[in-house]
Amino acid sequence: MKVIIVGATHAGTIAATEILKIHPETEVTIYERNNNFSFLSCGISLYLDGQVNRLEDMFYSSPEELRDMGAKVEDNHDVLSIDAVNHEVQVANMITGKIFKDTYDKLVMATGSTPVVPPIFGIDNAKVLLCKNYQQAQEIYQASEKYHRIAIVGAGYSGTEFAEALAKTGHEIQMFQNGDQILDNYVGKKMSDGIVDMLAQHGVQIFLNHRVTGFNGDSDGNLELETAHGNYSADAAIVTSGFVANSDLLHGQVEVEKHGSLLVNGHMQTTNPDIFAAGDCSMVRFNPTGGPAYTPLASSAVRQAVLVAHNLFHENYPYMGTQATSAIKLFGYSIATTGLTLEHALKRKINAAQVVYEGTWRPEYMPTTDALTIMMVYNRDTRRVLGAQLISKHEIAQSANAISIAIQNNNTIDDLSLVDMLFQPNFDNPFNYINIAAQLAVDQERQANNDSPRFTALGNQQGL
Repeated sequence: MKVIIVGATHAGTIAATEILKIHPETEVTIYERNNNFSFLSCGISLYLDGQVNRLEDMFYSSPEELRDMGAKVEDNHDVLSIDAVNHEVQVANMITGKIFKDTYDKLVMATGSTPVVPPIFGIDNAKVLLCKNYQQAQEIYQASEKYHRIAIVGAGYSGTEFAEALAKTGHEIQMFQNGDQILDNYVGKKMSDGIVDMLAQHGVQIFLNHRVTGFNGDSDGNLELETAHGNYSADAAIVTSGFVANSDLLHGQVEVEKHGSLLVNGHMQTTNPDIFAAGDCSMVRFNPTGGPAYTPLASSAVRQAVLVAHNLFHENYPYMGTQATSAIKLFGYSIATTGLTLEHALKRKINAAQVVYEGTWRPEYMPTTDALTIMMVYNRDTRRVLGAQLISKHEIAQSANAISIAIQNNNTIDDLSLVDMLFQPNFDNPFNYINIAAQLAVDQERQANNDSPRFTALGNQQGL
């Protein structure tokens, strides 16, 4: 089989590695427009605040490594067009300018995503930076070395992490967000308010409900940001307005979903059976709703890539969907999320409710412990767990993984209230804090006269 992989993002790199591991006889060709592969953009903020010493350490593979495995690697090659009917790609060598065609039996789209460039006047100013790839990361670092006052436009994960990293290195930070909260795809308004306070305590100025409408240079050489609430001055700006799927090569040849990402089935095939897609260019099934969603996360990309590598050979590996589980570290606090927030559940017309557990992660009689907050969201009709957000100075990120499994398995608040978890005073209370959060949800429904427990896993009844 001849397989062409377009793009050496996380998905492209992992797909190639897995194909060559399980079917080394496969002829694998990778076309990548850059000269570097597998850059972990989530590590940019770690580099900015000195936790990672070398930006180059953010690569976990290379063209040479993939060539050693048997792949034909063509970096600095841009795929110009794809002819899905005739199984052809047109490619440009970006060094020589030569344009040629290549053919495939199966095609893997791993073209990833690009930063959203909002239609803001002056966004092409040299002092306005985007963040995604290795080259852009270098530019951000160079700007941080040169400039003191930095504005961040957008308060998702990237923007918030940049704000923390640059504040820790002594920069003066202003962060602008269109809406009334930050991290709005990941946490609810209440937790957002707490994180905003935390950032403010560390010197980050946050301007909510401030849409940046223009960038200008003033007479003193400063960068001026225009908003409806007035103008603000900075030395440079980083725009972190999210990402959009790189799917243009196949538009009109396969189906795309509403966000522009490639529509795939449960085996990562597009509507053309010889074209597979994985990573940020493709949609995912979002398990809390059961519908498609665009969640550009490396964790989804690498899992999808493994499935593609097997399903190219009809090995029938099903996609399990995602809960978009993720976490960040801010000023010593772990913040972890999975599934839906209450706001997003209600926006989807789900009869959802939320409980808030505020306590400690282990008994207070222990020498030390830390405060812990869990916000758990569930469906009042089905009692299914829909999502959770956790925050503590203690490392609670792995607990989000446990709740993620519960969501994927359609478990209810009743299941989670009694699910078997260890008890040892070094680690938790007799009931783990996840149990306690779910028990609060069960109590809330009982008080609302909705006391109809539902258990999705009954276990072995023998001997009872």
